[in-house]
Amino acid sequence: MIRYIDQVDLNGKRVLMRVDFNVPLDEERRVTDDTRIRAALPSIDYALERGARLVLCSHCGRPKGKRVERYSLKPVADHLSALLGRAVPLAPDCTGPEVEAMCNALRDGEVLLLENLRYHEEETRNDPAFAASLAALCDVYVNDAFAVSHRAHASVVGVAEKAGECAAGFLMKNELRYFNRAMENPVRPLVAVLGGAKVSSKLGALRNIVERVDKVVIGGAMANTFLKSRGLDVGASMVEEDLLEDARGILEHAMERGVKTYLPVDAVVAEELRDDAVTRLVPCQEIPAGWMALDIGPASLNLFSQALYDAKTIVWNGPMGAFEHAPFSRGTMGLAEAVSRAHALSIVGGGDTDAAVHRAGVAGEISYMSTGGGAFLALLEGRELPGIKALEGCSR
Repeated sequence: MIRYIDQVDLNGKRVLMRVDFNVPLDEERRVTDDTRIRAALPSIDYALERGARLVLCSHCGRPKGKRVERYSLKPVADHLSALLGRAVPLAPDCTGPEVEAMCNALRDGEVLLLENLRYHEEETRNDPAFAASLAALCDVYVNDAFAVSHRAHASVVGVAEKAGECAAGFLMKNELRYFNRAMENPVRPLVAVLGGAKVSSKLGALRNIVERVDKVVIGGAMANTFLKSRGLDVGASMVEEDLLEDARGILEHAMERGVKTYLPVDAVVAEELRDDAVTRLVPCQEIPAGWMALDIGPASLNLFSQALYDAKTIVWNGPMGAFEHAPFSRGTMGLAEAVSRAHALSIVGGGDTDAAVHRAGVAGEISYMSTGGGAFLALLEGRELPGIKALEGCSR
């Protein structure tokens, strides 16, 4: 059973909180999207108000175990300072005598941010000694980084196994609560919408979802593999040939279970993926040789929107096309609007889908925007997240 941050006494205690501050930076090293930072603020504010001596830890980018200046969390510390209205010092590292001294010098209600965890390769290896050095910085460990909780890393799993007390933060609580409302105890009809490029990345999710939902909508480039498995010639569209049998099996299994499946019926096609590409709108049965399906067409959007009309719960992961390019954005933007209009609990997961919903200007109409791409997908696959398991097994 997981304990949450509001079930633990934090007053006067050193609290190590794992957050996800892996945010985009511009060329001048300024934070360009602080969604992930703001998502952690409820837990941060709560800990500071309760008199915790708060130590925040995160990764940024992929420095591969080396100190790379462009992956420093200094811009994040500056940005967080502005959001909190108080100084957030950045430690020179995440372990070592100097860092220990800084953590021990914190007073009640003060906060410190450790430098990038992934400057040490021991972090991604879940090295026991590295985990122990992190655990030595705290009396209480709090995981509020859902987005990395599918990773068995030292700051996610190892620390929880060595810390005296453990808890999950408010962000983690929301992520699990909304997911459980959608997939474990949904109000039906439950509709899953899956898009994106590859069937291979979502094969496990598809197999698990078919066992749980009432309808499945499949779009994006991954739909091409399903269309070809049904005997359609999809031209030069991206297809995972080695997964045609798997795709056919999923469709057949869905039919056996009475799960309605929806595939595109028309497509916006082009010979090249470019903003100035010449495009055509064709039925999926008539994709020309040498042309690629790069977005769903209006008939597909209408079909998918109708599938959502009576939904009471919607889970969406993956765009309907190459929405980053204007000629191929209408399907994804239109679907975002359809999801936002539905009288349903709507949960959106994945970075691309999140970006699409914000671009469509309907983020405020979505019930919950998950912060985790890989972690969200892992839950859709029915997998246990190592970070959650570690919290459940943490000594009290």
